[in-house]
Amino acid sequence: MTLAIKASGLAKAYGDVIALNGIDIEVEQGTVLGLLGPNGSGKTTTVRILATLLQADSGSASVGGFDVATQPDEVRSVIGLTGQYAAVDEYLTGRENLELFGRLFHLSKFDAAKRATELLDRFDLSDAADRGIKGYSGGMRRRLDLAASLIGRPNVLFLDEPTTGLDPRSRQGMWAVIEDLISEGTTVLLTTQYLEEADQLANRIVVLDHDRIEIVCESAQDVARAASLIQEFGSAPATSEEVVKTVLLPVAGGSTAIVNIVRKLDENKIAIADIALRRPTLDDVFLSLTGHATEADEAISAPAKGRRGRKARS
Repeated sequence: MTLAIKASGLAKAYGDVIALNGIDIEVEQGTVLGLLGPNGSGKTTTVRILATLLQADSGSASVGGFDVATQPDEVRSVIGLTGQYAAVDEYLTGRENLELFGRLFHLSKFDAAKRATELLDRFDLSDAADRGIKGYSGGMRRRLDLAASLIGRPNVLFLDEPTTGLDPRSRQGMWAVIEDLISEGTTVLLTTQYLEEADQLANRIVVLDHDRIEIVCESAQDVARAASLIQEFGSAPATSEEVVKTVLLPVAGGSTAIVNIVRKLDENKIAIADIALRRPTLDDVFLSLTGHATEADEAISAPAKGRRGRKARS
């Protein structure tokens, strides 16, 4: 098994905010890994670290056999990146944008023009090639942005929520383009919030989400006040209708948060019957993404469309 991407124990914090809390990723060469999770779960931070745009606080990672921390130039020579927002110049035409990217990749003027023409044809943008991209639709801009990331013929491609904001027709068009790249053996790390997109494109799925602290109060009358007091330690605390007297709090850095929560509730004379840290399940993430639980666990856990299994990691 040849790994195109490998990360172990990646962690990143911005002050007191923990963006990543020690994640592990392995992507085999020529496969697609879907990185699934809600906003704020660390998907973009992971991509930025792997693409050498951000340094991890701890952990290690390699892309294409090169260490992202000690060999950033070598990593950049084998990757392409399409971010959440199109990184193209609105004051240039589609062709001029691609030729500019080609020159930035140290192609000759002739080779940059030739490569631009190839990609414009491939992404069905030839008719609009010499128009300013201010007049491009959202789907056309995303296709142009993806084309720009392929100028250097990368072996590994990072797609950070490539279809966010697109209408269903444009999203399906992007899927078709990405599937063509996959069929050619490109290794892809895809971040997305869409379960359907991950199911359509990915061989394997890794789920990023926060840990969850479960607090059981001695008195049901204290539940609402406890939820209000502890919201500073996580995000969107919720009371459980199924488990009486229980507050659920998504957090990063769970063990530290437990200490602070116990102290806070004790200071406010709220008695705790039980408190526990638990890892999120895929159903938890599905609930976070869709607003409702799955109708059947099998619908999420079973492999779809002949793809290999899925796995979830926090």
